Amino acid sequence: MLTVGLTGGIGAGKSEVSRLLASYGAVLVDSDRIARDVVEPGTPGLAAVVREFGTDVLLPDGALDRAKLGAVVFGDPERLAVLNSIVHPLVRARSQELQDAAGPGDVVVHDVPLLTENGLADLYDLVVVVDADPATQLDRLVRLRGMAESEAGARMATQAGREQRLAVADIVIDNDGPLDALEPRVRAVWEELAARTVGG
Repeated sequence: MLTVGLTGGIGAGKSEVSRLLASYGAVLVDSDRIARDVVEPGTPGLAAVVREFGTDVLLPDGALDRAKLGAVVFGDPERLAVLNSIVHPLVRARSQELQDAAGPGDVVVHDVPLLTENGLADLYDLVVVVDADPATQLDRLVRLRGMAESEAGARMATQAGREQRLAVADIVIDNDGPLDALEPRVRAVWEELAARTVGG
């Protein structure tokens, strides 16, 4: 088994790379998806969030109101740390379960947006960084996601810088160009990763 940490700045194209790797046969462990799952209605995670933040962070149907919770913790490092202390251990445990269920010859790709920021590089056999110029990231966020330029810039500013991400990379996937140029690059990386499970 080969464990891979996949990361990249917002707008760099990490989600598309993870989708491609999964289509080639990678076992995908999506941290964002798991973070949503562990606070679904009826879970211990949601119960813990409500105990800490109150029922005001719930929608009428009992689901988590992510926008309201985000407004509570955004800009308040102490409250954000409390939320992370609830959610992160649950995400780690579920990620480990999914990895443990993979076969010995599998490539397990952990899609982790904040891998660099949270100092997680050492948890994986390899780190793959999807890289794009900050101007490209900004353009994609504004043009493709409909963000205001100020909002896009603020989101980018909360993440690790390009140099910090590249410093932890074992493999870099350049995604500065059009989407059709990305697939052959990802395919080549996949072949390298798959070869490592055979040879290593």
